[in-house]
Amino acid sequence: MTDTLLSIGTMQASQAGLPNGFEIRPATMEDVEAAIRMMNTWSKQVIGREKFILDEVRREWQEPGYNLEIDSRLVIDPQGRIVGFQEVFDPGHPHVRIHCWGVVDPGFTDLGLESQLLNWAEERARQSVDAAPPNARVALVTHCLSSQTNTVALLRSQGFDFQRHSLRMILDINVRPEPPVWPEGLTVRAMDVGKEERIVVEAVRDAFRDHWGFVESSFDEEFARWKHLMEGNPDFDPALWFLALDGDQIAGFSLCWPKNRDEIEMGWVGTLGVRRPWRRQGLALALLQHSFFEFWKRGKLKVGLGVDAQSLTGATRLYQKAGMHSDQERQISIFEKELRPGKELSTLSIDE
Repeated sequence: MTDTLLSIGTMQASQAGLPNGFEIRPATMEDVEAAIRMMNTWSKQVIGREKFILDEVRREWQEPGYNLEIDSRLVIDPQGRIVGFQEVFDPGHPHVRIHCWGVVDPGFTDLGLESQLLNWAEERARQSVDAAPPNARVALVTHCLSSQTNTVALLRSQGFDFQRHSLRMILDINVRPEPPVWPEGLTVRAMDVGKEERIVVEAVRDAFRDHWGFVESSFDEEFARWKHLMEGNPDFDPALWFLALDGDQIAGFSLCWPKNRDEIEMGWVGTLGVRRPWRRQGLALALLQHSFFEFWKRGKLKVGLGVDAQSLTGATRLYQKAGMHSDQERQISIFEKELRPGKELSTLSIDE
């Protein structure tokens, strides 16, 4: 089936059940500003601030592998206003963990729009099932703030099962951070931009094979997404992408960002990991402390990161040891719905 026919088929199916005068259609790049206004109306009510940034969302909508025509839907009210948004992201081969996310304008939550958009997301995700390996289990994954009790209830009513929590952890830097103590033989420096991007992504993939939900995927497809994240991104600062080296091998990394979306006062540890041969030597803590120290030198008095609350590698305990605390208001609940039973290809546990 071509992308155009796929889009028409799912659009026709998802129009049924909408209130009179409302329509559902794919998003276009021309919609991005109006869509962000709606998203930020939602965000202000839910978390008390506008978290969506125009350039970031525009870049996300142009990410390799993401096709607005078939992977997104807007709900338009009778006055032509965007009042709902839903997207599906299929990371590509092996097509076994497909992700979706959506929001509805708080003034329109009593019309069943969330349910309609979720139905569309499932229809879209099911069109990727045949691309998965035979006999592989396929699931649709989504998330919401744990405080969104109505959304949690909706997900459960539509067959989604709770999996685990994701935490946002914060460090308030009140005094000069302690410098790190590095394991013997290891050195740290920033990534050499233009030369080391591929080996950094390889190291990230290697370390995150022990992360819950990890799926072995095409390196080229994933690298294209990482390149898109870096290139033309005003927030990308390679001086904050710290690599711990054992000779010429990357033992661990802390890939940081100068801010977290709209929170310019907060430094952000985007991706932190240690590869298996170098674990249990204090390297993860040293990388974290190094990141804290570098943020402090830049005048940041708050540092944050996201973590699986039931991390298979014990990351949550590490961050607590480093003095971080959980931001309970931003706790995320992760749900999934099985689209096809079969062999599980994602990481659920590890043996070390």
